[in-house]
Amino acid sequence: MVLEKLKEIRKEKGYSHENMANELGISQAAYTNIERNDSKLTVERLIRISEILEKPVFTFFEANPNNIYNQNNCDNAIAHIDNLYHDNKDAYHKLSESYESSIQNLKDEVEFLRGLLSAK
Repeated sequence: MVLEKLKEIRKEKGYSHENMANELGISQAAYTNIERNDSKLTVERLIRISEILEKPVFTFFEANPNNIYNQNNCDNAIAHIDNLYHDNKDAYHKLSESYESSIQNLKDEVEFLRGLLSAK
């Protein structure tokens, strides 16, 4: 789902694989492999792609409102959810840290600007 959304947004922006590769500092083939899921998309690279496409990272994770999900209770459902969390735990933590760092930087900038205004 992330790669599909990434591809959709890239096309909406009118960016080619070559444009994206140049912005990321990688070869066109390497970028193509990311979109084809032949190469792993790292959290760091996803953050950089979100900056290039000028979209927040969470945009790539949004569910399609037209999707219909059938939920069945079964013995291994909780284990599956737990495995999903553990498989993606590092990515979640890195994204969280990135957002927290960005928020702190913005708070610091606001304080700095307030200081400039009050000094006048």
